[in-house]
Amino acid sequence: MKNLIKIIIFNIFILSSCNVFSETSNTYIIETNRGNISIEVYPEKAPITVKNFKNYVENEFYNGLIFHRIIPNFMIQGGGFDKNMLQKKANKPIKNEANNGLKNEAYTLAMARTNDPNSATSQFFINLMNNSFLNYSGKSANKIGYCVFGAVIDGKEVVDKIGNLKTHTKNGFNDVPIKNVIIKTIKKR
Repeated sequence: MKNLIKIIIFNIFILSSCNVFSETSNTYIIETNRGNISIEVYPEKAPITVKNFKNYVENEFYNGLIFHRIIPNFMIQGGGFDKNMLQKKANKPIKNEANNGLKNEAYTLAMARTNDPNSATSQFFINLMNNSFLNYSGKSANKIGYCVFGAVIDGKEVVDKIGNLKTHTKNGFNDVPIKNVIIKTIKKR
């Protein structure tokens, strides 16, 4: 009986180290037509935001959307528009969790939003540099900041390549890449 228990424990250890139990995984792959970006999300720091992101991923919401806003030495933004710059209908906005101790540093993921601090839905951005002016600095609307909920763990060169693409104005939107950066899929790693 003791040997059977040891074998079961050993198999559980092997399976978990092979990422078979991926339902608990907090890493995702953003597959784009420019290369793959691996990210890790932080549910312990931004539970509402991560749950929101996971919901969009599980429902394949991001498949076929683009990184529609690229500003060199600042950020790349995606998760809301298709290649024709038509906005996809998103779910209800979520509460801003910017006061979670995470900073808008290079290669972190944060939620995009309007001037309303609690207006984030599906759109996110990847910081290309340390953008401390986006961090939480107080409770007022102009100080609440942008919620960081993850970071790039592999594929930083892909992020940099996207961040240096030439942009133009399309359908009244500025900073749209001339050549589409398509999010083929986002899936659990």
